[in-house]
Amino acid sequence: MRDIDKILGALYGQAIGDAMGMPTELWPIQQIQAKFGKHITTFLDGTEDNDIAVNFKAGEYTDDTNQAFAILDALIETNWQPDTRVIVKHIMKWADQVGAWTNNILGPSSKAALTLVKEGENPSEVTKSALTNGCGMRVSPIGTLYAPDQLDELVEMVYEVTKITHSSDVAISGAAMVAGAVTAALADYDWDSIIAYAEKANDAGFKLGAPTWAAHNKERLEVGLQLAEKYAGDDAAFSQAIYNTVGTGTMVSESIPAAVAIAYYARDVKKSAIICTNLGGDTDTIGAMATAICGAKVGAQAIPADWKNLIDHKNPQHNIKEFAQQISTFNG
Repeated sequence: MRDIDKILGALYGQAIGDAMGMPTELWPIQQIQAKFGKHITTFLDGTEDNDIAVNFKAGEYTDDTNQAFAILDALIETNWQPDTRVIVKHIMKWADQVGAWTNNILGPSSKAALTLVKEGENPSEVTKSALTNGCGMRVSPIGTLYAPDQLDELVEMVYEVTKITHSSDVAISGAAMVAGAVTAALADYDWDSIIAYAEKANDAGFKLGAPTWAAHNKERLEVGLQLAEKYAGDDAAFSQAIYNTVGTGTMVSESIPAAVAIAYYARDVKKSAIICTNLGGDTDTIGAMATAICGAKVGAQAIPADWKNLIDHKNPQHNIKEFAQQISTFNG
């Protein structure tokens, strides 16, 4: 049976990395340092000069975790049998509640696909060429549902919950990489084995997606891992190297390899979240993915209690402990 503390660790890790990365989302590193100083170490309000974060308060998570939990709600409603219509219903409900169609909340691939769905059109022409990271930002809870010997079932579930907005090879493989890392971390694999399993999941996911010209996630992750080894113990140098070399933008083949490499380097929820919010680029999404992996490895008991309490207090629309309880009963 999966460890409920580790399930909680993954869910809180997702939320913490997202919420801490929110104020700096899509800012270059120079702008972050000019605005906030050299090093952010806590949750902050969004500021008026970041139109993506302006409406968020410290500790509130963004579309990344809201969509992740909408998918969980949909799966719970259908007794863990993925139903595209129900998943879309839950994501649409959230999107309508927060004004995602007019506010700058949805990512480009998700917005394009869901707009077509809303208009009664088939979104497949959009989803099969989706190269941005909405596929990975919301998938970490799927990794908590399975044991490592259920790779086929894991990747199939990743595909089913991802294809509604992203069905390209790079998107399905990237989402599978993140979910696979969570699965292996939850099983308490050592860090090298977590990476090996994530890469195996990536390869399986790649076969299910529509072909694109995008750079491959696994090869870019290998670069990130080399940087983690080269700059071990020097957070600033490692972060700058990831930013310069792997990239931290919204493309799957930048942000997902960056996130998995950061998890491998940080190996701790707090360290991962702090690295990500100071990183530059798509800080909330990279933070959500990397910190979920770290949380699955170390468990919720290793996360500062005041951080978990803040997440619960500032995001009353969801009950993370109830989600973890529901997940623990799943027998895939």
